[in-house]
Amino acid sequence: MAAELVRGQNHALSEHRVRITVSAGAPVLALASLGDERGAVTGPEGVAHPGARGLPGVEAPEGAAARHRFAVDLDAVAAEVHRVAVLLSLPPGGPDRFGAVAASHVAVAGTDGTELAEYTLTGLDAETAVVALELYRRQGAWKVRAVGQGYADGLAALFADHGLAAPVASDLAARVHACVAAPVAPDPVPAACDPVPVSGAPYPGTPDSAPAPGVPAPGPAPASVPAGDTTISYAHPRRRRTSTEPPEPAPQPAPQAAPSQQPGEAPRPVAGDAAGWSMEERLYNQVWGMFEDLARAVAAYRGAVDFADSRMERELDEVLSDPRHRLGGPANAGRDTARARRDELVERARAVLDRDLAQLVAESEVIEPALPASYARWDNPVWHDDRSAGLPEEAPLALRLGDLHLPERPALRIPMLVRLPLERGLWIDNGRTGSEAAMAMDTDRLRRAAMDMAVAHAVRLLAVHPADRFSVHVIDAVGGGAASLAPLVRAGVLAAPPAAGPAGVTETLARLTRRVDLVQMAVRAGAPEDLPSDVDTADQLLIVHDFPHGFDDRAVTQLRYLADEGPAVGVHLLMVADRDEASAYGPLLDPLWRSLMRLSPVSDNHLADPWVHHAWTFEPDLPPQGSRVLEQVLERVGAARR
Repeated sequence: MAAELVRGQNHALSEHRVRITVSAGAPVLALASLGDERGAVTGPEGVAHPGARGLPGVEAPEGAAARHRFAVDLDAVAAEVHRVAVLLSLPPGGPDRFGAVAASHVAVAGTDGTELAEYTLTGLDAETAVVALELYRRQGAWKVRAVGQGYADGLAALFADHGLAAPVASDLAARVHACVAAPVAPDPVPAACDPVPVSGAPYPGTPDSAPAPGVPAPGPAPASVPAGDTTISYAHPRRRRTSTEPPEPAPQPAPQAAPSQQPGEAPRPVAGDAAGWSMEERLYNQVWGMFEDLARAVAAYRGAVDFADSRMERELDEVLSDPRHRLGGPANAGRDTARARRDELVERARAVLDRDLAQLVAESEVIEPALPASYARWDNPVWHDDRSAGLPEEAPLALRLGDLHLPERPALRIPMLVRLPLERGLWIDNGRTGSEAAMAMDTDRLRRAAMDMAVAHAVRLLAVHPADRFSVHVIDAVGGGAASLAPLVRAGVLAAPPAAGPAGVTETLARLTRRVDLVQMAVRAGAPEDLPSDVDTADQLLIVHDFPHGFDDRAVTQLRYLADEGPAVGVHLLMVADRDEASAYGPLLDPLWRSLMRLSPVSDNHLADPWVHHAWTFEPDLPPQGSRVLEQVLERVGAARR
């Protein structure tokens, strides 16, 4: 019996040679794309369409039709391919939106015709192109996932979301439509339909940017709503290899491998089994994949429960629709039957969820010990390893801010990593409004926790950068953060003593604003070597404590300027503040708050993922109570700088 998937749900494939069947309420185009772990394609040559039908392992159907059938051989796709996506698009001259026709249905069957999984694309409206489902590689095994991500702007938007530059995506969409619209003739295929030459360049592992399916591709930068949900994303800038050197050799051995696998067992997790140019990048992408898998697995479970509840309600309504049968044996039997069906559906969905969660728990247990310092919790032995006594020679790929979890399995924590350098500033909220956990805390304790969290992030950043490539500045206008800042001050690792009072605020902001201006001008002129000798070219982190104390209108304007223009030239902002206290400035500061990623110093479910918008609980990562790990790390940083 085929698995009936709901949006976001996945199902293991028992065969690697499968047939895809598409049934639609109107003629549609069926395409396929070959992508990396994030679903990103290398270029037009990674998409099979009517003008370029054949790719290794898959061949797209011809033209537009209400029914398509094509084969996929997963063993024949390149090793670098981790996702085979099935794409549907309305052709020119057809219906103007999927919502105007009957829901499309996609089925995956084995070579003998036995259906393995099926998915009905419901809920579409103005969309004209859609990612129906994807076959994806996970720890050596292949699975199918119901995606159902639609695009009202058509194929061009879909291709752009899969990693193609906007002009290339638009050109490819036009090429596809031109092939369908072209008249049938014995002449050669029109130039617009000519297959795109396949580049001889190797298929990359995983781009530095991983556009998230649907959301935002790593798509758009996550939005931040300070007092409400914040969309989080593991998005990062796309890697563009400009070197002509070949890619790095095959993946180096993983730091921690799984024991031998018994026949019939699910693939055992291995740290670093994702694609990437280095072990650090592979671990980053693996964590990103775990985050996505957990989001989709829970979404599928919740969707199945909602479906079971709605079906039970519908069946109960049918039982009670006839007044003659509302009482007595038939009505009771009908109610019992409806509830039993509902419980059976929920039980089946929970079994699938538990299976997926168990796999993720096993993967987490393997990955956590293998994480580098920038990704690791403060209690990880990597922070106490003598081999890490010196500072690294290169900047890290990402930074751990804390952990994320969902109520279905609170013990399963996914590291929350953000790419470096920080494209968005961070805001640690030390206010008590908007958070039940914060409202339960004493104000002084909450403010101390927020500043301790900021200092922990600063120490981590100093420890994972080369000694001369990162500087930290602090504005503590009224001195309220002195206790938390004491380890940084004692270690002598700050660029200058914490700035106090209005004069200190003015001087610090003027110095950093000048740096931003000068570096911007040097970059535009193409002469970065001509910067004045007193300009620190290292990345700068500015910690602002208890804003807006000590700030006048000019200082506020400079702060906004640093938040907007600083990240592009290496000046980054970390604010520890209560938004309510800054309300006197009115809407002037709204763009500032929106530009920052809000974090909470206490456990709080204020973050939302970009796919299904779960309310994720964020757990800040702080050193264990009584630990001297910060002091030990700062001693190493200080020694390296001296």
